[in-house]
Amino acid sequence: MQVFTPVEVAKRAANKYLAVVVAAKFARVINEFPRDRSSPREKKLTTRALEELAAGTVEYRVVPRRRGTAVAAE
Repeated sequence: MQVFTPVEVAKRAANKYLAVVVAAKFARVINEFPRDRSSPREKKLTTRALEELAAGTVEYRVVPRRRGTAVAAE
């Protein structure tokens, strides 16, 4: 099992929490592609995503979340 330290992934993201979110979303993207199921030693999607994030091959941008305007109850 491959281990990624928080410091390792935080180098490519603003912090370790953002790195985990980026890797999880990237793993979902990887899941949409067809996989080679003939290989018995295929890596897990989360491992591949963290590996590519730590290597710096994943590019992302943070989009601020829109906040809805609260309507005052009358």
